[in-house]
Amino acid sequence: MAFPLSTILHMILMSTEFFLGITVNGYLIVMNCTDLFKSRKLKPLEILLLCIGISRFGLQLMLMVQIFYSVFFPLAYDETIFNENMMFFWMLFSTISLWFAAWLALFYCFKISGFTHSSFLWLKFRISKFILWLLCGSLLASLGTAATSTMVELPKTEYNDVFRNTTLQRTTANTEKNNDLLFVNLMLFLPLSVFVVCTSMLSISLYKHTHQMQSGPHGFSNVKTEAHIKALRTIITFFCFFMSYFAAFMANMTFRIPYRSNQFFLIKEIMAAFPAGHSLILIMSNPKLREPFRRILCFKKNQ
Repeated sequence: MAFPLSTILHMILMSTEFFLGITVNGYLIVMNCTDLFKSRKLKPLEILLLCIGISRFGLQLMLMVQIFYSVFFPLAYDETIFNENMMFFWMLFSTISLWFAAWLALFYCFKISGFTHSSFLWLKFRISKFILWLLCGSLLASLGTAATSTMVELPKTEYNDVFRNTTLQRTTANTEKNNDLLFVNLMLFLPLSVFVVCTSMLSISLYKHTHQMQSGPHGFSNVKTEAHIKALRTIITFFCFFMSYFAAFMANMTFRIPYRSNQFFLIKEIMAAFPAGHSLILIMSNPKLREPFRRILCFKKNQ
């Protein structure tokens, strides 16, 4: 089967994203599991990073399978990707990845933000104790969302001679029954709301604190100001990755994107960038994870 240049370029980009995603999320899993076996205990942030690594590793695998079938086995795409088992795991990893990202934003918000309201301070000193409950609750919610999605009848693709034009496969999907699935996806606005509120509060707090330090004595503000500016940039990047993934996921679930078109592959590329790109940022912004990761990279370069 001959592929057009645009499809080849999409395949190269997505292969790079998948390799990066599998590597960085596998690294998160291995490092935190190693710490768990050594100390028999993980800190709340380490538990969060371990759960994020597992969920995004699974999400990356699901995206790889989708792209593999869409490129090499287009006629088997609906039968394979939209069966109950695949749909269950696809929705499970998609949903739980959003929830875990929201809890990470919540954790950072309470640990870093400088708000002094009594309720905020009460939660600030107790958030570490709530993390396990939040993770378990989001797991149950994700399982419920995934199970519900398997009960929804999905629109099927009508193939109009799928191999005649490999540049743009002109296919149409029956979208009359999308309302039920979109209703299921409305549950994803819960982690989205938590994430937006927490990142907004954290950004406001960091911006105010940075501005105050820049206005203070020069010698006092240099190091801390630089650290806060770096943290603010990290949060903004996190926000961009999360929102782009959420928008692409919702567009993908409308089933209105022409199958195997450039828009179809672009949506998949945006979705694959989130579990790969943000996990890499988490590693590079954490000294405990960054230094071993750099040593591994340097070791491979020297071989």
